[in-house]
Amino acid sequence: MSEVAEAPAQTQDTAGALLRRARESSGLHVAALAVALKVPVRKLEALEDDRFEDLGDAVFIRALASSVCRTLKVDAQPVLERLPQTAAPRLVKDTDGLNAPFRAPGDGPAPSWIDAVRQPVPLAVLALLAGALVIYFLPATHIEEKLASSPLVSAPAPAPAPAPFIPAPTVSETAGAAPVAAPAVVETSATKTAAPAAALPTAIPSAEAAPVLGASPAAGGIVVLRTRGESWVEVVDAKGAVALRKIMAAGESAGATGALPLTVTVGKADITDVEVRGKKFDLRAVSKDNVARFEVK
Repeated sequence: MSEVAEAPAQTQDTAGALLRRARESSGLHVAALAVALKVPVRKLEALEDDRFEDLGDAVFIRALASSVCRTLKVDAQPVLERLPQTAAPRLVKDTDGLNAPFRAPGDGPAPSWIDAVRQPVPLAVLALLAGALVIYFLPATHIEEKLASSPLVSAPAPAPAPAPFIPAPTVSETAGAAPVAAPAVVETSATKTAAPAAALPTAIPSAEAAPVLGASPAAGGIVVLRTRGESWVEVVDAKGAVALRKIMAAGESAGATGALPLTVTVGKADITDVEVRGKKFDLRAVSKDNVARFEVK
């Protein structure tokens, strides 16, 4: 691994300046480096600008700087020496043991067991336990006497007497009797609501009648970009306004329009297709290290 060159006049360079100079020496755009490391561009820009307060704790800053140095194939030691140092852990001798309760210096004295028992919840639990013990150790005969003398408990009702047996009439006895009319059919609400199966609608709407959702409109503009994998793209117009800047997923398309000329940067040229004014544009002629840069006039 090559080391970051440190000239005598550059001894005061910060960690961000060393990283920026190493990246520019490699000819790698910050967006391409962000795609390679899978981190947002703003984090790399904050690291190169020494804005450590935007990156979180020192552990993350040092890990990100080490990843950048490893990707750029430079020595990370000069960069890490200029980054914020992590605080060394302070070892304190433990004399109370693992099970000792923690109490802050400002806390008052620990509550006694009498104060804990006087709380409503422990008192209710103790009352329930006392009642259960009394019921368990109370003699069973005493409980039965109490239940018998209670006015709410009555003697069991006698069983009803069986009905007398009446023999069924014979055929000869019923021959001369008048015919019994057939029971009339009572029309209930169930018979009113019942309908023949043929009356029910059997036609089921076919799937062809369902509405078809329209496809999303295609991206349009002077420059249209389509990716076959994850790639970072940026389009800046002549006024310096950012018309498009994003990390595009596989199969995604995006268009950009603005004041000419448009400056276009593509992070991964081998998996990105570009159309300029509706015509396909070949990125191989304007690519270096798989990063394409060109202008649309």
